[in-house]
Amino acid sequence: MFVGHACLAFAVAALGAYRLGWRRETALQVAVVAALFATLPDVDVVYGIAGLLAPAAGSGPVPVESFWDAGNRVHRGVTHALPIAVVVAGGAALVARSRGRSRLTGAGVLLALVPAATALGGLLTGAVTAVFVLGAGALAVGAGRRGASPRIVGAGAAVGLVTHPFGDLFTGSPPAFLYPFDVTLVAERVVLSTDPTLHLLGAFGFELATVWLAVAAYFMTSGERPHAHVDRRAVLGVAYAGAALALPAPTPDVSYHFVFSVLAVGFVGVTPPSLERVGTWRAAVTALAAISLAAVAYAAVYLVVG
Repeated sequence: MFVGHACLAFAVAALGAYRLGWRRETALQVAVVAALFATLPDVDVVYGIAGLLAPAAGSGPVPVESFWDAGNRVHRGVTHALPIAVVVAGGAALVARSRGRSRLTGAGVLLALVPAATALGGLLTGAVTAVFVLGAGALAVGAGRRGASPRIVGAGAAVGLVTHPFGDLFTGSPPAFLYPFDVTLVAERVVLSTDPTLHLLGAFGFELATVWLAVAAYFMTSGERPHAHVDRRAVLGVAYAGAALALPAPTPDVSYHFVFSVLAVGFVGVTPPSLERVGTWRAAVTALAAISLAAVAYAAVYLVVG
């Protein structure tokens, strides 16, 4: 969902700004800031590095067996909490100001979360929070230097951080939405189907939908039409239907062979390869259309033979 988080935030921010009557440049600016901040909560898997180092070293701060086993000890906790998102967004807006006193206040707001998280969740939670707030501060400073106003930074940060946990409802354990309060907003992940393969395909479809929504939001604010950038070669994605017969059915636990192969279908967007074609909207939208058709074709065959 890494790409999906960014695309969902981009779309929400861009469409929201568009509806409010903001100028195109401002709407796209807040959308980009939102997309960047939407990727930030997943820095909590940084502890998963211990899962890679500990087996080689023979020890570690906490016994772990794998990257995800380690990362999941703190994943979707403090960095995915809505109350924390509001505080971080406010601190980021202050850090983006040009005045030194405002920046110091914003930095103080962000850094104050570290001892608070440590007191509530221990050293590991505090360490993850430190990485989280440092990342937020860096994004705020970078956006400010690129000309984004404190209002843009604050709004973008709020959209990105608040939308992120909702994109995690289909995979893994639900985020701790209201941390540090002992209130469970969602107890279990949203199950799209009792069939694990159909659930995975549904989650993948949701991911594709967020990308399409971001593309539509961009073209809506720019006044262009996305279908004008789709090449007819996108229909070649339908040929991926045969993968439903050739590859093992993917599940949320084992899905790499499906994800990597279906994404590879997107290369039709840059075929034949050329410097003029790569990096164009026509290549990107054609690739997205091909992947979408491939996923739909795969699902159709799976429903028939599965």
